[in-house]
Amino acid sequence: MQARLAIILLLSCLFFSSVSLASDLALTNAKIYPSPTDPPIENGTILIHDGHILAFGPSAKIKIPSNVEIIDCKGLIVTAGFWNSHVHILPPAILHADTASSAQLTSQLEMMFTRWGFTSVFDIASVLENTNLIRHRIELGEVKGPRILTTGEPFWGKDGTPIYARAFLEANHIKIPDVESPAQGVERVRQQIHDGADGIKIFAGSVEANGILIMPLDLAKAIVTEAHRMGKPVFAHPSNMAGVQLSIQSGVDILAHTAPEGGGPWSPSLIETLKSKNMALIPTLTLWHVEMKTISPVEFEKGMNEVVLPQLRAYSEAGGQILFGTDVGYIEQYDTSEEFTWMSRAGMSFQQILASLTTNPAKRFGFASQCGRIADGMNADLVVLSADPAQDITALSKVRYTIRGGKIIYSAQ
Repeated sequence: MQARLAIILLLSCLFFSSVSLASDLALTNAKIYPSPTDPPIENGTILIHDGHILAFGPSAKIKIPSNVEIIDCKGLIVTAGFWNSHVHILPPAILHADTASSAQLTSQLEMMFTRWGFTSVFDIASVLENTNLIRHRIELGEVKGPRILTTGEPFWGKDGTPIYARAFLEANHIKIPDVESPAQGVERVRQQIHDGADGIKIFAGSVEANGILIMPLDLAKAIVTEAHRMGKPVFAHPSNMAGVQLSIQSGVDILAHTAPEGGGPWSPSLIETLKSKNMALIPTLTLWHVEMKTISPVEFEKGMNEVVLPQLRAYSEAGGQILFGTDVGYIEQYDTSEEFTWMSRAGMSFQQILASLTTNPAKRFGFASQCGRIADGMNADLVVLSADPAQDITALSKVRYTIRGGKIIYSAQ
């Protein structure tokens, strides 16, 4: 009897000890946006244990264990961690991860991603071997950074290396071969996915010296079909309306940009086709500002207001899926505030923009059961903001803390 009682007491002690240690971080007194569609909790607390959300709700209803780290978030805002669905792991500071120190990699990833609240990114053109090494070092814990999904090297047709990429590739000794036949495309898809790629990127329309080179349809179809057979999404760089049409015809999943060249607002029939194909759109609006700095401000505003913003507005209003992305790594404008401003000017609400950062990419890329919203049991991927984006959309760029898997990977303090 005494032995049995001793065992019960021991088990009880272990049980209550595990409960008391269940939360290792508490965010208190915050305004919490659990998801783009749920009402905010005006004064809420989030308990985090072992990288997951243990509990959340009004602060008055959440009991905080005595041995957890507490961050008082009074006056601050908490949302699910952000996704950037269009980046490139190509800046020189991270292009040679085999020789870069952990501090160098962490610093560059902070400048590009974690400083802006990104807990997950999708790299859609880089050197696969190098990107694999970076994310391996992140997962080992020696480098602080976001979850990185990658397509690795992109696909383009014969003589399809984009003119703006040639000098960079040559200077950095990066060789990305042309794909000259459907069979060659299929084989390369298989190899890259075998080597760790999470998706495939094609240049449906490649910018060349004499215009836009459109990938042959049979080649695009072969690449997309094989990627889908292997369960991976396909991104397309469209460039113009012909590139958009090729993307539709070949079965692409995600348009990596709007299409400002040689086109105009998208017609209702095109919008309906894109939506019926369940295609997602990454606007990358700041990119056009960076690329078109040589034209006058008046011409630029005219192009944005008459072509680019109407394309995004029409697809968003139709209920098409929008994913946030900036093309950072190709451009060096890391600050995200301009992108949020452009998206707002295109008519997107705070809730729609938040969805493009959280629930939309989590659903699109198969992580909806793990992240993208604040709920019990979800990964503790969170962003703490210093101002309310429902009042000022650029507050989405004012990041106080970025938390991935319950660990602070960026702090503004």
